[in-house]
Order: sequence, then structure tokens, then C-alpha cells
Amino acid sequence: MDINNIIAEEGCSCGKKHITSIDALVVGNGVISQVPDYVKKYSAKKAFVLADANTYRVAGEKVCKILEEAGINYSKYVFPTGENEPDEYSVGSAVMHYDSSCDIVIGVGSGVINDIGKIISNIADKPYIIVGTAPSMDGFASASSSMSRDGLKISLPSKCANVVIGDIDILKEAPMHMLQSGLGDMVAKYVSICEWRIANLLVGEYYCEAVAQLVRDSLKKCTDNAEGLLKRDEEAVKAVFEGLVLCGLAMNYAGLSRPASGVEHYFSHVWDMRGLEFGTKVDLHGIQCAIGTLYAAKIYDQIRNIKPDREKALKYVQSFDYPAYAEELRAFLGKGAEEMITLEQKEQKYNVEKHGPRLEKIIENWDKILKIIDEEVPSSADIAKLLDTIGAPKTAAEIGIDESIVPFTFKATKDIRDKYVVSRLAWDLGVIDELKL
Repeated sequence: MDINNIIAEEGCSCGKKHITSIDALVVGNGVISQVPDYVKKYSAKKAFVLADANTYRVAGEKVCKILEEAGINYSKYVFPTGENEPDEYSVGSAVMHYDSSCDIVIGVGSGVINDIGKIISNIADKPYIIVGTAPSMDGFASASSSMSRDGLKISLPSKCANVVIGDIDILKEAPMHMLQSGLGDMVAKYVSICEWRIANLLVGEYYCEAVAQLVRDSLKKCTDNAEGLLKRDEEAVKAVFEGLVLCGLAMNYAGLSRPASGVEHYFSHVWDMRGLEFGTKVDLHGIQCAIGTLYAAKIYDQIRNIKPDREKALKYVQSFDYPAYAEELRAFLGKGAEEMITLEQKEQKYNVEKHGPRLEKIIENWDKILKIIDEEVPSSADIAKLLDTIGAPKTAAEIGIDESIVPFTFKATKDIRDKYVVSRLAWDLGVIDELKL
């Protein structure tokens, strides 16, 4: 796929010059054999191969053998398990094993390995190749890494891969749960595009229709092929992998995570934070995002039937007890809440004076908001049907998360990042306590 012609670098109506550091997206049967070609393209003499116990068995060992046959030296670090957390410990371990004589980094894996590989290549200022082992998340082509730092889920600026390699022969054999996760991460785009448009309308956030359409087209291709995923159909697997890469590319083009991440991702982030703090159950990112998407769709079902009530909203906000809420956050998330509370000191989203003008903007544009929702987000029934098609879980309880925490999870989503999402809209309207999940 020629990624350089997806969106023109100049002349976009959004006024932004869309650029990416990705040089190649290579997808097809047997394309893992092309790894040495791309190593040589960057005139690299020695590669640093990063994998975990699972991904090394699936593809890492093959990458090393192919490098040997091509006469390319390499050093490698293989995490002893396949259950690594994307945190300070894992990054530190990989960095300490990094061989500084290497002049290119090759990640073999998906989520955690890719995120750490991007960090290492960024620190070392070396080209980065990622050989995907599962179409499970959309970080292959993004310039950030989803990490846990001090107990808080953050998007850490890192490096976009120079080359993304997706060998269908390998990808189609990934565990079914990971295939479901990949489509789950794509389904999340219904909500992310909707909230990006609403944020543009209400708070003036940058928006690009060309980037949004790239995401929509990728999502449609995935959903059109969804039935084939359970059969490990090659076209379905290819659609998901390419869709995930293109969504990462969209984030690259936009210079922010908006095209691919909204409130549905924050459900997942909150559950991850609780898992780190309290040892509660967590699942794959895309699985949690799919469930978060279904919950978000249920919220939007209810938003569609709301008529803004100025007096009610003002009364709710004026009586909102933020100190008490902050204590609830601390109890719910532990130390991860502290950075969120610190962020609020800067954001002031709960400030009564700032809320007033924002509420007026909502009321003034309510019909436009409803139109955006109708254009972008399917009903919760349709989302549930899609998840049923691929046999994916639909509730927190199905993945071992206490269903009773879901309502407060939704409330906490508005505090994760400085982004306008539906939980902030619900708070601004004074109805966040009334919405049912």
C-alpha cells in the first residue's frame, strides 16, 4: 500500500500539512521475508530485535533467522513472559538490554512490544520496524505509546514506525481474542469521530474531515468483513490490520489522538488503572474499548432524547461538590487519581463561570449535536449486534470487571484527559447522574 498517497501533504481544507514518518506499510502473505530489505534500506548494519516469549515463538525467531540468512548482525532482548505491563519497569528493562551498537530497532509483537519499541527507537534516534503478530490494536502507526506512568494511563510521545509489516500468514493465526480485540478497537472509531466533531463545534478543537473520512472508510471495510473474522478469513484479517494501521496514520496526520480515541477508550483506561492499583481484572485494550463503545452508544441513545434545560444544568453545576468528588476519585482509582486532580487545577472544567458560556454554546448548537450523533454513532442495539457477529464480550462482567463500577467509571472518564467527550457533555447538561448503563 502506498501510504504517501492516502492524503495529500499539502492543500487540505483543514489548513494543516499532513505528514507522517511512515515510509512503508507492507501487508500480505509471506511478507516477513522482506525484513532484511528494509533494514538495508536504512543502511543499517546491526538490528536490535525486541519481542516477548510469545511473539518470539510466533515470529521473532523467524525474523532472527531471516536476518542471519541475509548476513545482518543483530542483538535481541526477549521478555521472559508474554504478560508484560506497559509501564516504567518494562520500559526500563528493555532500555537496559538495548545494545547501543545497533542502528535499527525491530519490534516483533503488537500492543506492549510495539509501544516499548517506539520508545526505544525514539530515545536511541534509530529507524523502527514493527513486525505485527496480531491485528489487536491501533498503535502500529501512531507516534505515541499507551503507557502506565505513576499509575495513570497516558499517551506518551514516542516515535511513529518507519515500516509496518503485517504478514497475513502470521496475523490470521493470532488468538481469536486478539482478532476480536482488533475489530473492537476499530468499532471504537464510531465514537471517536463523533466526539471529535462535537469538540470542534463546542470548544473549537481542530478537526479535519479528510482524516475523519479515512477513519470512516477503514472502519466500514472492517465491519463489512466482520463475519469472516471468526473463520480467520484472510480478507477480514487484512481489513482489520490495515484499518488499525490507517487509524494510527490518521492520528499521525492530525497530530492528536482524536481520530481514533474518545470516551470509549477512557472506559478502558480507567479499568487498567484500577487493575494496576487494586489488582482487579483487566482484558485486552481492544476488548475493553469495544465494551466501552457499547456503553457509550447506550449513553448516546439517551442523549438523543434529551432537551437541554438551562436552569437545571446551572443548578446542578452550582451545587457540584468537587472536593467530595475528588475524594471519590481517590477511593476509586488510588494514586492514579492524583494526576487527574492536578490536571483539573489547570483545566478548570468544573469552574462555574467557565461552564455558563459552554452551556450556552451547547443549547445554541443542540440540533447540530444531535445531527452529528445520528450521522456517526449507530444505536447500541446495532453495536451489540456487531459484537455478537465476532463473538466478542459486551459487558464488563463478561471480562471479570464488577458491573457495579460502570456508572462511576463513566463519570471518571471526563477526568482522564483534557478532551471534550460525552461524559463532559452530560456533566455540562446536568444529567450525568441520571444516565443509565
